Amino acid sequence: MKIAGEQIITGKGAALHLIQSKKYKTISIAVKLQAPLERETITARALLPYVLQQGTANLPDARALRLKLDDLYGAVLSISGTKKGEKHIITIRLDVANENFLSDRTPLFEKAVDLLREIVFEPKVENGAFSDTIVSREIQTLKQKITALKDDKMSYANTRLMDEMCKEEPYSLHVHGYEEDLNTLNSSKLYDVYKHILKQDKMDIYILGDVEKSQAEKAVASFMERDTEPHEEQAASVSTAPEAEKEVIETQDVQQAKLHLGYRTNIRYSDPDYAALQVFNGLFGGFPSSKLFRNVREKHSLAYYAASRFESHKGLLFVFSGIDPKDYTKAKEIIDEQMTAMQAGEFDDAEVEEVKDLIVSQILETIDNPVGLMETLYQQVIGNKQMPVEEMLDAIRQVTKDDVLQAAEKVQLDTVYLLTNKEAENHA
Repeated sequence: MKIAGEQIITGKGAALHLIQSKKYKTISIAVKLQAPLERETITARALLPYVLQQGTANLPDARALRLKLDDLYGAVLSISGTKKGEKHIITIRLDVANENFLSDRTPLFEKAVDLLREIVFEPKVENGAFSDTIVSREIQTLKQKITALKDDKMSYANTRLMDEMCKEEPYSLHVHGYEEDLNTLNSSKLYDVYKHILKQDKMDIYILGDVEKSQAEKAVASFMERDTEPHEEQAASVSTAPEAEKEVIETQDVQQAKLHLGYRTNIRYSDPDYAALQVFNGLFGGFPSSKLFRNVREKHSLAYYAASRFESHKGLLFVFSGIDPKDYTKAKEIIDEQMTAMQAGEFDDAEVEEVKDLIVSQILETIDNPVGLMETLYQQVIGNKQMPVEEMLDAIRQVTKDDVLQAAEKVQLDTVYLLTNKEAENHA
């Protein structure tokens, strides 16, 4: 059964990924711009999505842009920035109704792509730069977001773990940028970064829906013919865990301590044992049936939550837990025991089969959604490995207990980060 037939058409300035489907009543169009993570540009790249949503050359403010979206039968625009491995990705996505389901057969798809082209290539510019008013306002918006993330202690602890674990590595860079760098940005500098993005970023365009190939190619011709000088392709840097784990303890006025652990998996998306790592994570801390949940949270009642997730393109695995500050030593000990149990093979074939089924169901649920399907397929671009969804699912189904054990043996603890309160320092 063909789950998602992806056609890739490569042009001078972009790659078009066409996923033809009559399943949805909408057509999803996404432009993805990818560049290496760099401290010099990360803050400007974090700010840019906020500015691009405030108008274009022909739609000079956010209200005019909203009215245009309304004219396209309530098309939905979203612009965001994220990091995958050591790449920063800006995504500009537009979801528009499939005109085949409308009584008025307006060529909505072509109009939507033209609006997307305008947002990408013809933003609102004044005197050779972005609008001072807009940039100043959006700098304040981003500052508020950075502050809010600091106040979210789980998010803060995760960021601090990355700071310490990946020091001197691009992956440690904050995806929302840095407040001190925002203070040095202005409309002219941001416009210069924008021009570099258009010239140097790798561009991938995703079109998902009931669209003919010739129709799609014609609509995105201006993207495909873009004049570029692309960044040199680089794989994420590989670092090994230190001989002795790093321990970082920070105190703040918190009621619930955050105990976060970072491991090096030494396995990435393009590696043959990637599927085994997915099953390993499911058994270790990825599901409510996992060792972390059952033992740290339920059996010993040492955590308000305890779970793990992995980073596909950098080869990292993280454990997150919220604990009573006085329970640090005991909670850390039991988390260590769960990893030791995984590496000793203390799980059976039935558990492996259960987790495989859960992962397959999770992937199928993800790709049932247009955004989830596009993100799943984009993993191949970031990982530089073609892997159709059917192949990915088959790889998971074929994982054995021995495969999981071999993946587990590669996992090494790198850094332990604890955010706690001053009263608990003597317990740490």
